[in-house]
Amino acid sequence: MSTPDLPLVPSDGCGDGCACGADEEYLECGLDPALAQLLADAGLDPVEVEDIATMAIQEDLAGGVDVTTVATIPEDAVATADFVAREAGVVAGLRVAEAVMSIVCEEEFEVERHVEDGDRVAAGQKLLSFTTRTRDLLTAERSALNLLCRLSGIATATRAWADVLEGTTARVRDTRKTTPGLRSLEKFAVRCGGGVNHRMSLSDAALVKDNHVVAAGGVAQAFQAVREAFPDVPIEVEVDTLHQLREVLDAGADLILLDNFTPGECEEAVALVHGRAALEASGRLTLTNAKAYADTGVDYLAVGALTHSAPILDIGLDLRAAE
Repeated sequence: MSTPDLPLVPSDGCGDGCACGADEEYLECGLDPALAQLLADAGLDPVEVEDIATMAIQEDLAGGVDVTTVATIPEDAVATADFVAREAGVVAGLRVAEAVMSIVCEEEFEVERHVEDGDRVAAGQKLLSFTTRTRDLLTAERSALNLLCRLSGIATATRAWADVLEGTTARVRDTRKTTPGLRSLEKFAVRCGGGVNHRMSLSDAALVKDNHVVAAGGVAQAFQAVREAFPDVPIEVEVDTLHQLREVLDAGADLILLDNFTPGECEEAVALVHGRAALEASGRLTLTNAKAYADTGVDYLAVGALTHSAPILDIGLDLRAAE
């Protein structure tokens, strides 16, 4: 298998739960060791990627075979498949697509990598080329594209926000509004687009929201309850008013979510906090007003739409004769 090396995009802000610096146990999977290492270097668990890729293929075959391909393509036919961007955007998930292809391929295959995750690509640009049995290429096509298009769409949407925030100190950040089973991949795509990750799960950080406040009897009480029960866990507290902000600031919160604050209210919050805690704006955010919120001095803009509403990036697979 030929896999020319290209530099990987740094996985800035990947957060807890990634496989950065993974030791050898992460590489104990059925994927090619070099591919497994690339996935680990990008902050992904190769075993999890292999499981997701396998599930996608199994779902598509449903215990049978690709009847159209088996009927129309000779068993010994070989071709090259080019993954090609149909529109401009930011690509993410190329190594994931490789994992899907490699699981299906029954014979040796060659890979040519034209771009890397996180790269901006133009319409018509080749992203990745696979040469192997034609049957395997066509059987794996849809599963690989489903993941690649989805992740590239998230990266493209995130890059639009990151571009708007360029020149400010604010960063766009994702949420847990992800597709079940694909969270690590979707949060990886956010990183590829220039965003940063919030918590990966309910267990690695606390986020005190309005329902917790009601149950605990107040915002400060909720913060203290979490701090006492889990003293080593990072805590973010959501507030709706400047009064609540003062309460949690006095209680010692070091990360505060400003829920549905206007830019003017965010400015007041930044002045009130005066560097004693990090601030994250949430709600009412659009690409149109993102710069106005960033200019208030908040540290993060929380955008659930990065993962729950991003359209796919249109990517296709073009078959040609193997050279």
